[in-house]
Amino acid sequence: MMSERKDNLAPIPGPIEDPAWGKAIDNNLGYASETERLSRRGLEDWEMVEKIEESEHNVPYWFVAVFVVLLIVAIGLNFPFWGDRPGYERAWFNWGIPAAVAYCTIASVAIYWLVDYRHIRNRKREEKAKENSIEADKQ
Repeated sequence: MMSERKDNLAPIPGPIEDPAWGKAIDNNLGYASETERLSRRGLEDWEMVEKIEESEHNVPYWFVAVFVVLLIVAIGLNFPFWGDRPGYERAWFNWGIPAAVAYCTIASVAIYWLVDYRHIRNRKREEKAKENSIEADKQ
């Protein structure tokens, strides 16, 4: 037979509203305080975007260095003196190398653009300045 324990149990919390992007919730998402929410849950996505420093590099230098080293090794392994069978000769140049370099360049630019939040932050600043100037004109 199951016994029901009702002593020392905290009441079941009510439903927590899902915060909209950029909206701070007054109830700390069900935690007792803002510091408890930050220690247990962490920052919301929009808070992380807002707190990224502009001077912070989005793509670390070591990642770029590893990418360049791997590209050099891949090009080096394409040369005809590694891994050829006897009697089979390859040309020194083929269009795979320029195509790979173009692909890597385009992909690098796309990745940099996707992780660069400065343009978003600048747009927000411009909108905020425009709102402040409109409010100042009304007064």
